[in-house]
Amino acid sequence: MVSLTELSQRLGMGKSTVLRTARTLARAGYLAQTEDGRWRLGPAAGWLGVRYQTSFDVDNVIDSLLRHISEVTGETAAFFVREGNSRTCVARVDRTSLARIHVRVGERLPLNKGASGRVLVAYDAEPGALFQKIRRAGFYVSMGERDATMASIAIPVFGANQKLFGALCVSGLANRLPQAMLTGYLPLLLEAGAQLSRALSSDKAPVPGNVPNRWHP
Repeated sequence: MVSLTELSQRLGMGKSTVLRTARTLARAGYLAQTEDGRWRLGPAAGWLGVRYQTSFDVDNVIDSLLRHISEVTGETAAFFVREGNSRTCVARVDRTSLARIHVRVGERLPLNKGASGRVLVAYDAEPGALFQKIRRAGFYVSMGERDATMASIAIPVFGANQKLFGALCVSGLANRLPQAMLTGYLPLLLEAGAQLSRALSSDKAPVPGNVPNRWHP
């Protein structure tokens, strides 16, 4: 972590220019400001490292998995990571119709509402009956928590050293996605989560539930 003064000195730029640039990068998730005013790398910067590592895979694992999920379900597929007391969308593929969910890559959302937020908190060892239930189930379904018109299902994804990396989710309009339909997508998500975990880590990462060899729509 560095102060604004240190950044200014290292870059050879005026503080006002550095501050404007830092704030722009922070809005995109590449920098984050701590409570004492210093700056550090944000979640998007770490995501670039992951994207660099996986870019050598021919199929470009993360994007191809999200595209596959979106094509099979006809809904939006996204991947979120935790950043402090919020979650950040680091990759997404929108459904092909015009009725899309407008959450941009890099946008930060609350942790206490929505399937991916609940999963990220639960698998970050948060105590409480709800989070214990999520850990036992291996997934969470949200019906209108963040937005009364939206519904989603999410699972955790683990990376190196069996550490929680993020949450993989499918979301769409609640009037089109009853809970039974969302839970029907669980085998697809589990299989994708297992593939993503293997891509992110050389170790065998834990995956919730039993992952099928193939999933047919």
